[in-house]
Amino acid sequence: MVENETMECITEHERILQEIESTDTACVGPTLRSIYDDQPNAHKHFMEKLDVRIRNHDREIEKMCNFHHQGFVDAITELLKVRADAEKLMAQVTDTNRRLQEAGREVTAQTEEVIRCRIQQRNMATTVEKLQLCIPGTTDSPTILTNAIKICLYRHYAALKTMEQLEMVYIPRVSQYRFCQIMAENLPTLREEIKEISMSNLKDFLESIRKHSDKIGETAMRQAQQHRTFNSAVAKQASMGKKPVYLLGRRTHTSNGLKIDDDTGDEEDTDEEGDRETFENYYRKQRKKQVRLVLQPQANMGYGFPVNRLFDLLFEIRDQYNETLLKKWSLVFREIFEFDNYSPIPVETEEEYKLVVSRFPFHDVETEKQDFPKKLPMSQSVPQIYTQVKEFIYASLKFSESLHRSSTEIDDMLRKATNLLLTRTLSSCLQNLIKKPHIGLTELVQIIINTTQLEQACRYLEEFITNITNVSPETVHTSRLYGLSTFKDARHAAEGEIYTKLNQKIDEFIQLADYEWSMAESDGRASGYLMDLINFLRSTFQVFTHLPGKVAQTACMSACKHLSTSLMQMLLDTELKQISMGAIQQFNLDVIQCELFASSEPVPGFQGDTLQLAFIDLRQLLDLFMVWDWSTYLADYGQPTSKYLRVNPSTALALLEKMKDTSKKNNIFFQFMKNDRDKQKLIETVVKQLRSLVNGMSS
Repeated sequence: MVENETMECITEHERILQEIESTDTACVGPTLRSIYDDQPNAHKHFMEKLDVRIRNHDREIEKMCNFHHQGFVDAITELLKVRADAEKLMAQVTDTNRRLQEAGREVTAQTEEVIRCRIQQRNMATTVEKLQLCIPGTTDSPTILTNAIKICLYRHYAALKTMEQLEMVYIPRVSQYRFCQIMAENLPTLREEIKEISMSNLKDFLESIRKHSDKIGETAMRQAQQHRTFNSAVAKQASMGKKPVYLLGRRTHTSNGLKIDDDTGDEEDTDEEGDRETFENYYRKQRKKQVRLVLQPQANMGYGFPVNRLFDLLFEIRDQYNETLLKKWSLVFREIFEFDNYSPIPVETEEEYKLVVSRFPFHDVETEKQDFPKKLPMSQSVPQIYTQVKEFIYASLKFSESLHRSSTEIDDMLRKATNLLLTRTLSSCLQNLIKKPHIGLTELVQIIINTTQLEQACRYLEEFITNITNVSPETVHTSRLYGLSTFKDARHAAEGEIYTKLNQKIDEFIQLADYEWSMAESDGRASGYLMDLINFLRSTFQVFTHLPGKVAQTACMSACKHLSTSLMQMLLDTELKQISMGAIQQFNLDVIQCELFASSEPVPGFQGDTLQLAFIDLRQLLDLFMVWDWSTYLADYGQPTSKYLRVNPSTALALLEKMKDTSKKNNIFFQFMKNDRDKQKLIETVVKQLRSLVNGMSS
């Protein structure tokens, strides 16, 4: 016995020594501690063993040193022999370097001289180039050039082109010189003089037209009559020998020698400048007034032509014109929605951000505080839709403003046409978009965000119309835009579609369920299909964070209720005839995962266990069968404080009947029927009592 213990001790010491030699020093402490935890005198034997091991290693080291000693001595001898040769080589290298430096000194001097010459040559070329750039601006002198421009003031277009060429081409090249700065300062003054002269000429032209408006109107009405009775008028004029009225190009000549030209050089003179819009607006406004005076006379002007029916016809044409515009913009909206990526707009720089804001009135304090790059909540279709609505307003205005109506009436026409565009055309396009099968949950979420942004922008459209017509929005007869209701209806439709598609997706996962309803015991973990479903719901609700809080909460509650209802229907399916206790246990594990998901607050804003209540019916039903607490259920039935208040007797009876049918197989009733007949009688009693409760409810 003692000999065996000694051998075991020796073996243990050998193992410890090998472990000390092969492991890290940090692990030595626990190893040595194990020596003192063994037999009382084990550490002494270990120390002896350790001394023997140390002496063995010393002998091995000594042998190794003796073996390599001669090689070390030979290496030192070789190094001593090489040292003399190395000193000679060092001396030769130093001498070669000295002679090379002396030989290259003259080459270095020549190289420096070449560098200086090259610098001088480059400076001369630069000077010549700069002087050539200055030649167009320095011809004679800046004063002479300025005088030449002033001489050309009556040739406005040539003067403006000359100044433009100076500003855009020549002055930027030599802007660092003082004379160019003086020229640049004088050019705005010259441009302003040209503007004043052009405006004066334009007013003179319009005034001359205004003086002859009565003759123009008379001539225009005569021409209209001649077109209606062309053949007779030609014959009459030929017999009388009068010169007929004719049109030549854009000039109107009359028999009394009056000539009217729509073309003025003054408008072209300012095409290249920033004042073009001012001249165009002024010219168009004055010409429209003159045209209305000539071609739309009042009924009492004495020409003998009634105009009431003409206005009625124009209003009817206006309505048809608006219908045509609505059809055109319907195609535009559909194309925008088709090519939208339904993703937030990324902006990398401040310039990109300003470009988007210039097209759509987006204002959000939190987004503006974020650093670049960042994302705007709406997709690219929102600025496009907003821009197209403004284009529609412009197109409608082009026709309405020619009807000789007051500003209030034109404002009302524009607002009514815009309301038709929003409530009928855009609303129809949104509704069709939402119902398309390829629109998924992510796209629907983006559509809700987009409609919210468009709804907030409606007030800017009203301001846009007000700025065009100069009619105050406080006017009694001013119509309001109905865009708010349009976008709200579209948003509600998108929300409903989200709930529907979410439930359809849940049904697709439920169809993958493959329970073994006769299993003896559960797998100990939740079903794979259910875990995939929960992961899908988690990722989906993360996308819902951009939605309004109530929408996300409603979608989450709807999904949980639908999942609970689907699981309950799976248990009570009439085609399912038998269910074992093992299947109930497996089903309970799945419901637990559903409850954990609900308690993890997938969408913020729920109070307490509100979301978990969606699974309360399943929970109470499964607890009743897992605990087999029929006495409590039957005793407390109908009481508001009942532990199983949400369990319907018909539901419990249907599930109990499915479990009862498996009594002849390996299930819950196996141990009842084989080992305890009293429990089998209890089951029969429970079934009878449940049936009586069900019959009492139906009667």
